[in-house]
Amino acid sequence: MSTSNGLVDFHCHLDLYPDHQAAVMDAEEAGVFTLAVTTTPRAWPRNHELAQRTTHVRAALGLHPQLVAERASEIELWDRYLPETRYVGEVGLDAGPRFYKSLDLQKQVFQHVLRRCAEAGDKVITIHSVRAVNTVLDHVESFLPQSRGKVVLHWFTGSKAEALRALELGCYFSINAAMLGNERHAPMVARIPLDRLLTETDGPFTKTDERPSRPADVRDVVEALGRLHGMAASAVAATMRVNLRALLGPNGGPKNDSVLPSKAANQ
Repeated sequence: MSTSNGLVDFHCHLDLYPDHQAAVMDAEEAGVFTLAVTTTPRAWPRNHELAQRTTHVRAALGLHPQLVAERASEIELWDRYLPETRYVGEVGLDAGPRFYKSLDLQKQVFQHVLRRCAEAGDKVITIHSVRAVNTVLDHVESFLPQSRGKVVLHWFTGSKAEALRALELGCYFSINAAMLGNERHAPMVARIPLDRLLTETDGPFTKTDERPSRPADVRDVVEALGRLHGMAASAVAATMRVNLRALLGPNGGPKNDSVLPSKAANQ
């Protein structure tokens, strides 16, 4: 694709680039609808401030499971900021070897997050589920009724059966280039209905041309999805916009192929 305008990067850590403000403006100038996730509630005010100045960037309020051991006390701050945003993330569970010892505490925090989102209603939540997909889905099923919020599983690496369960629970999946380049994960992605997919970079944790990926690089994901499904990249890009509108609802998504969510969608 020659342009990134109108593409979707539904999971990017803009505040972890060397120049946060420049990263936000790069996404804005590229015309990429970018969800700027945060890893701690303390990062929210600055992310929110910068996103409010843009048309295309939205900030999400997170408490990353890998940081829960040190930052669980910030859940009170998370509660305080929740009314300021529709978008929540990055949150979830990580049962990998480095973080397994905090899993019980992670579960407490994640349950709290889902309960508060359910109470508030209409939140869109981007969820981390490393080595914990079924437990994450158990929590979603128990604490977040489908009518009370929307879930996007970020960098999903679960099994086919887990993907099917997630689909039955109404989840979406955000897909990046690393997933599509993985021999084990690409076939699973191919089995997920295209209307439940969104694209992401997860920058700066992924690389494009040996540098940290930027939101504009999400065109590589669009092109790879096109190859996977035998579709033109432009058709995939249009489908991602349709999916974003469906996720955000009738008043929250792009009104046409070039205009992305209004500022009201972040309130």
